Amino acid sequence: MTDRNDELFDRAREVIPGGVNSPVRAYGSVGGTPRFLASARGATVTDAAGREFVDLVASWGPALLGHAHPEIVEAVQTAAARGLSFGAPTGAEVELASLIAERVAVGDAKPVEKVRLVSTGTEATMTAIRLARGVTGRDLLIKFAGHYHGHSDGLLAAAGSGVATLALPGSAGVPGPIAAQTLVLPYNDLDAVREAFALHGDRIAAVIVEAAAANMGVVAPLPGYNAALADIAHDNGALLIIDEVLTGFRVHPAGYWGLQAAAGEAFTPDLFTFGKVVGGGMPLAALGGRADVMDALAPLGPVYQAGTLSGNPLSVAAGIATLRLATPEVYARVDAAAAVVADALSSALTAEGVVHAVPRAGSLFGVAFLPDAPRDYATALTQDAWRYPPFFHAMLDAGVSLPPSVYEAWFLTAAHDEAALERIVAALPAAARAAASAPQPPLGS
Repeated sequence: MTDRNDELFDRAREVIPGGVNSPVRAYGSVGGTPRFLASARGATVTDAAGREFVDLVASWGPALLGHAHPEIVEAVQTAAARGLSFGAPTGAEVELASLIAERVAVGDAKPVEKVRLVSTGTEATMTAIRLARGVTGRDLLIKFAGHYHGHSDGLLAAAGSGVATLALPGSAGVPGPIAAQTLVLPYNDLDAVREAFALHGDRIAAVIVEAAAANMGVVAPLPGYNAALADIAHDNGALLIIDEVLTGFRVHPAGYWGLQAAAGEAFTPDLFTFGKVVGGGMPLAALGGRADVMDALAPLGPVYQAGTLSGNPLSVAAGIATLRLATPEVYARVDAAAAVVADALSSALTAEGVVHAVPRAGSLFGVAFLPDAPRDYATALTQDAWRYPPFFHAMLDAGVSLPPSVYEAWFLTAAHDEAALERIVAALPAAARAAASAPQPPLGS
């Protein structure tokens, strides 16, 4: 009997490239048919065949409070009844921008003075980079291997052969001269950053970095790393852009910057980008930072950015409701749930003799099939990634939905109660056995 998911995937591939609207959804690295989801509530999702799974994807982060939180749904429904889109300013946009600025604060440090709302994380990072170039009058950008900042042309750059080498296109369709405006450096290596500035310093507009890397697996910055990036950039007349599209308002009320600042690691980025949680699951993102930098955006300044759906009233309503509901108690629940699952994951793999690490950054964590947590992309790529597909499918068979790639973070929510956690923990031993017995592919395959 054909599964409803198989039927939908067959139909999707006829009308949608690859059958999905975002590549990782295709299960390309784990194999099999993706689950087509029909509904979600709390800590669970239900697929098109009617099967329920405990969810550890959380819409790739936005569902901090759990899926379909009643107060967020009500806020969106109320906003929808007033109109879906206006193409004009609304009072709710002002409220959300104020909330963002107010939350990114620890003690007297309040680095977000002004905010611009956009629709996607890609748009936020693209705009932040254009803004940095416009303010500094420089063209080059530093990014780090393994960090993902959206799919705009200049950010899909692959590392060259050394610090002095400008990047090559990392995707078909990206012109070489555009990719060459980016320097791709190894992560957690300050000497590489210093060398890049020594060679190209008067041409570098900005350094962009994920606050904590979570797109090559979870790889946290080494102690003092982000603060040192700020110092190096500022000493050379460049800006620091902290990308919190994924970590912003998920790991701490003030994002990963707030987590670091609260621990005594104080530094001042020039720009932040936010997404996912800030829109409560609706299409919304933002950039914010110093007023003098942000005021270079049109209509005040010469750096152009616009969007018909920027500040869409439904997305803004979801964002406001989410941030107001994301209390310290919510973060404590998510932290506690993440600790339970991360510890159980490590225990299950240890029991089966599987070499592994469980790298963490706040409540974000994942699995790396390496003896130690990786510090950079090159190391992350050396892991026994072939152990993950059988692990993933064993969890799926047991009713637990994981990210379909070993290089993605696992997300817990405030809705993961004791029953949900028990289901996850109960599924881990069989999945660990599947990882332990996975056949190693032939060398060179």
